[in-house]
Amino acid sequence: MLYEGLVVFAVLLIGFLLPQIVLAAYGLGMNNRMMWLHVLLLLMLYFVWFWMNGGQTLPMKTWKLRLAGANGQALRPLQAVLRYLAAWPSVLLFGIGVLWALFDKDRQFLHDRIAGTWIMHADKQ
Repeated sequence: MLYEGLVVFAVLLIGFLLPQIVLAAYGLGMNNRMMWLHVLLLLMLYFVWFWMNGGQTLPMKTWKLRLAGANGQALRPLQAVLRYLAAWPSVLLFGIGVLWALFDKDRQFLHDRIAGTWIMHADKQ
Protein backbone atom coordinates (compact mmCIF):
# COMPACT_ATOMS: atom_id res chain seq x y z
CA MET A 1 0.00 0.00 0.00
CA LEU A 2 2.93 2.31 0.66
CA TYR A 3 4.28 1.79 -2.85
CA GLU A 4 0.80 2.36 -4.29
CA GLY A 5 0.64 5.57 -2.26
CA LEU A 6 3.80 6.84 -3.91
CA VAL A 7 2.37 6.20 -7.37
CA VAL A 8 -0.94 7.81 -6.39
CA PHE A 9 1.02 10.85 -5.17
CA ALA A 10 2.66 11.15 -8.60
CA VAL A 11 -0.71 10.76 -10.36
CA LEU A 12 -2.20 13.50 -8.18
CA LEU A 13 0.81 15.73 -8.70
CA ILE A 14 0.50 15.54 -12.47
CA GLY A 15 -3.26 15.22 -12.84
CA PHE A 16 -4.40 17.53 -10.06
CA LEU A 17 -1.75 19.93 -8.83
CA LEU A 18 -0.38 20.99 -12.22
CA PRO A 19 -3.83 21.82 -13.69
CA GLN A 20 -4.62 23.75 -10.49
CA ILE A 21 -1.45 25.81 -10.90
CA VAL A 22 -2.33 26.58 -14.52
CA LEU A 23 -5.90 27.56 -13.58
CA ALA A 24 -4.62 29.77 -10.76
CA ALA A 25 -2.26 31.52 -13.19
CA TYR A 26 -5.31 32.67 -15.17
CA GLY A 27 -7.25 33.64 -12.05
CA LEU A 28 -9.54 30.64 -12.32
CA GLY A 29 -10.22 28.11 -9.64
CA MET A 30 -12.55 25.46 -8.33
CA ASN A 31 -14.48 25.35 -5.09
CA ASN A 32 -13.67 22.67 -2.51
CA ARG A 33 -16.38 20.26 -3.69
CA MET A 34 -15.15 20.47 -7.27
CA MET A 35 -11.58 19.84 -6.14
CA TRP A 36 -12.58 16.71 -4.19
CA LEU A 37 -14.66 15.50 -7.12
CA HIS A 38 -11.65 16.06 -9.39
CA VAL A 39 -9.44 13.97 -7.06
CA LEU A 40 -12.01 11.15 -6.78
CA LEU A 41 -12.55 10.98 -10.54
CA LEU A 42 -8.84 11.22 -11.34
CA LEU A 43 -7.99 8.35 -9.00
CA MET A 44 -10.96 6.34 -10.25
CA LEU A 45 -9.69 6.77 -13.80
CA TYR A 46 -6.21 5.60 -12.73
CA PHE A 47 -7.29 2.53 -10.77
CA VAL A 48 -10.16 1.38 -12.97
CA TRP A 49 -8.12 1.76 -16.16
CA PHE A 50 -5.25 -0.35 -14.81
CA TRP A 51 -7.56 -2.94 -13.26
CA MET A 52 -9.47 -3.27 -16.54
CA ASN A 53 -6.27 -3.46 -18.62
CA GLY A 54 -4.32 -6.36 -17.21
CA GLY A 55 -5.63 -6.30 -13.64
CA GLN A 56 -2.50 -4.65 -12.26
CA THR A 57 -1.31 -1.22 -11.25
CA LEU A 58 2.45 -0.58 -11.39
CA PRO A 59 2.99 -1.55 -7.72
CA MET A 60 0.89 -4.69 -8.24
CA LYS A 61 3.16 -5.64 -11.16
CA THR A 62 6.21 -5.16 -8.95
CA TRP A 63 4.80 -7.46 -6.27
CA LYS A 64 3.48 -9.89 -8.93
CA LEU A 65 -0.13 -9.46 -7.84
CA ARG A 66 -3.17 -9.34 -10.10
CA LEU A 67 -6.78 -8.37 -9.49
CA ALA A 68 -9.39 -10.68 -10.97
CA GLY A 69 -13.05 -11.52 -10.71
CA ALA A 70 -14.45 -14.89 -9.69
CA ASN A 71 -12.65 -17.86 -11.26
CA GLY A 72 -9.78 -15.59 -12.35
CA GLN A 73 -11.57 -13.86 -15.22
CA ALA A 74 -11.01 -10.18 -16.04
CA LEU A 75 -12.95 -7.60 -14.07
CA ARG A 76 -16.14 -6.14 -15.48
CA PRO A 77 -16.19 -2.30 -15.61
CA LEU A 78 -18.91 -1.98 -12.97
CA GLN A 79 -17.05 -4.41 -10.74
CA ALA A 80 -13.87 -2.30 -10.95
CA VAL A 81 -15.79 0.90 -10.15
CA LEU A 82 -17.55 -0.80 -7.23
CA ARG A 83 -14.21 -1.98 -5.81
CA TYR A 84 -12.77 1.53 -6.13
CA LEU A 85 -15.76 3.17 -4.44
CA ALA A 86 -15.89 0.54 -1.66
CA ALA A 87 -12.16 0.96 -1.01
CA TRP A 88 -12.57 4.58 0.09
CA PRO A 89 -14.57 3.91 3.27
CA SER A 90 -12.77 0.61 3.69
CA VAL A 91 -9.42 2.39 4.01
CA LEU A 92 -10.49 5.73 5.48
CA LEU A 93 -12.51 4.32 8.38
CA PHE A 94 -9.37 3.47 10.33
CA GLY A 95 -8.47 0.78 7.79
CA ILE A 96 -11.34 -1.44 8.89
CA GLY A 97 -11.67 -2.91 5.40
CA VAL A 98 -8.00 -3.81 5.33
CA LEU A 99 -8.06 -5.26 8.84
CA TRP A 100 -11.08 -7.27 7.72
CA ALA A 101 -8.65 -9.58 5.87
CA LEU A 102 -7.27 -10.78 9.20
CA PHE A 103 -10.64 -12.31 10.06
CA ASP A 104 -11.98 -13.18 6.61
CA LYS A 105 -11.96 -16.91 5.85
CA ASP A 106 -10.45 -16.24 2.38
CA ARG A 107 -8.17 -13.41 3.58
CA GLN A 108 -9.96 -10.90 1.33
CA PHE A 109 -10.20 -7.18 1.99
CA LEU A 110 -13.71 -5.91 2.64
CA HIS A 111 -13.82 -3.97 -0.64
CA ASP A 112 -12.79 -7.14 -2.52
CA ARG A 113 -15.53 -9.09 -0.76
CA ILE A 114 -18.10 -6.41 -1.70
CA ALA A 115 -17.02 -6.20 -5.35
CA GLY A 116 -16.50 -9.94 -5.83
CA THR A 117 -12.82 -9.52 -6.71
CA TRP A 118 -9.70 -11.42 -5.69
CA ILE A 119 -6.05 -10.43 -5.40
CA MET A 120 -3.95 -13.33 -6.63
CA HIS A 121 -0.41 -14.05 -7.72
CA ALA A 122 0.13 -12.90 -11.31
CA ASP A 123 1.65 -16.30 -12.21
CA LYS A 124 -1.66 -18.07 -11.51
CA GLN A 125 -4.27 -17.82 -14.22
